[in-house]
Amino acid sequence: MIKKGFSYIGIFFLYSLALLPLPVLYTFSTITYYILYHLVGYRRKVVRENLLNSFPEKAMPDILNIEKTYYRYLSDLIFEIIKMPLISKKELHKRYKFTNLHLIEDRLQRGESVIACSAHYGNWEWGMLAFGLNLSETKYVIYKPLNNKLFDSWFYNMRARFGNTPIAMKQTLRTIAVSRKKPTVFCFASDQTPVREPSNHWLTFLHQTTPVFTGPEKIAMQTNRPVYYLRVSVVKRGFYEVECVPIIENPSLSSEHEITTAQFKLLEDHINAAPPYWLWSHRRWKHKPENVTYEA
Repeated sequence: MIKKGFSYIGIFFLYSLALLPLPVLYTFSTITYYILYHLVGYRRKVVRENLLNSFPEKAMPDILNIEKTYYRYLSDLIFEIIKMPLISKKELHKRYKFTNLHLIEDRLQRGESVIACSAHYGNWEWGMLAFGLNLSETKYVIYKPLNNKLFDSWFYNMRARFGNTPIAMKQTLRTIAVSRKKPTVFCFASDQTPVREPSNHWLTFLHQTTPVFTGPEKIAMQTNRPVYYLRVSVVKRGFYEVECVPIIENPSLSSEHEITTAQFKLLEDHINAAPPYWLWSHRRWKHKPENVTYEA
């Protein structure tokens, strides 16, 4: 009961912050950066290790520059997500621009279904909201539920704004089955660490042997849904551009792991081009391989 009460207080506090305009929230973000990075050192050991292993060719001053820029952006991201419950359609249209999105919309208008793969790069939460605003048919956003039911409900309601239907990861296959007769988009942010299983597929990603999700590929090959990658660019503070990049047009003709390998190669190139905007504080490489084969 006490935990539930604290959850209500926390949600009320976050909603109160969401009432503030973004310029004020960015002021709080600047303060938060100094607290997270300089005072608390939030997951700084994890971030430093991830960066050193991912960019062995970079000198320490370059690593530190990426690290500090990442924490500044992480602080912005926190307050941008806090703003989600009250951000308007007009504001989101202004701040999130798409190119080549007609590639998906044209297929939907022809009655086809597609799969969209994103990553935890830039503001993926705003990205999914804007994605819902810009496409006509049903958009399912796959997510992992939070353990705290009140906060999970709060996030669900935020993500469901502007036309999206959030679907818990375990309900993906069931939802595909019941929606198979209508054009849909299933959106996956599949770049984080999967549960460790003997059947995990491993790739060399950012110079490290990495377990990866293959769910989007399996669904694409079984249903022959074309797969697109949503490549986010951070233009300036609070402004983003997204390019819709085709990964494969006819998945039923692809070989095993071809789609997953292509997806992670696009993400790797993306990160190498602008490193600070990926989620470096995630323990991405907590699982280590044991007698596995992987693709370079």
